[in-house]
Amino acid sequence: MKRSTAQAQRGATLIVGLIMLVLITLLVTSAFTLSNTNVKSVGNMQIRNEAVSAANKAIEQVLSSPFTDAPAAESIDVDLNNDTATDYTVDFAAPTCVSATVIAGSSAPPSSISLGTGFAVGTGNFYQTVWDLDAMVTDDASGAQVHVHQGVRVLLNEAEYTAVCPP
Repeated sequence: MKRSTAQAQRGATLIVGLIMLVLITLLVTSAFTLSNTNVKSVGNMQIRNEAVSAANKAIEQVLSSPFTDAPAAESIDVDLNNDTATDYTVDFAAPTCVSATVIAGSSAPPSSISLGTGFAVGTGNFYQTVWDLDAMVTDDASGAQVHVHQGVRVLLNEAEYTAVCPP
């Protein structure tokens, strides 16, 4: 009797061992899959953050130019890592004047003191204009795209306002 019980137990040990091996294999496989998913998510987040950074760099470039003189669509190549290769392409729609607030010409806005004769007191009304800069950023390596809107307030004199802001 002892021999048949021992033989039955040896078979059970083999089956339990195989089941444990299958469970450990499933656990390792699911951990590997989850790890790969997390790496992809972090990579996508990094590419998105870099694209937003490229958009901000291009927006600063547009803001430093006289974009209100003749608003037009333009494309700007951005090299974030300074290796002389374009990393991102930022395509701007034509900047649009969204709204304007009249400031009476008899009292110059405080920010216009050092702006020169175009903003001298008594030369007409001034306008606090709000502009929408609409940028579509494309990663040249992966083709990923990010859409960024930036609002900016610009002080214009009456002649500039009538030339570029629709009533």
